[in-house]
Amino acid sequence: METLRDIVLYIHLIGFAVLFGSWLVEAVARRIRFTPLMTVGLTIAAVAGFALAAPWGIDHELNYVKITTKLVVLLIIGALLGIGGGRQKRTGSVPPAMFWAVGVLTLLNAGLAVIWR
Repeated sequence: METLRDIVLYIHLIGFAVLFGSWLVEAVARRIRFTPLMTVGLTIAAVAGFALAAPWGIDHELNYVKITTKLVVLLIIGALLGIGGGRQKRTGSVPPAMFWAVGVLTLLNAGLAVIWR
């Protein structure tokens, strides 16, 4: 069971890698915009994160403070992608503060997943 949990954790990190990688491509190209791949990465990370938050019959306690913190950050990223994507469709651009916040919060959330035990 622990191996399956490790695989789900790996998928969770891949979701963040997809989100951050697609964000980084846009940042390096100096295109301040959100792409559908960012939403795909967020969805992968969210689904795997919810699976990780479920009690798997493990012998240790779940860290509910960490789970809640990561969920709040994930919801903020999702809100920024949703609001920014809507503005992007209407006006053709995303506010730079929203774009950069998504990158910073994605790194924060991935860091929380790896560092906070």
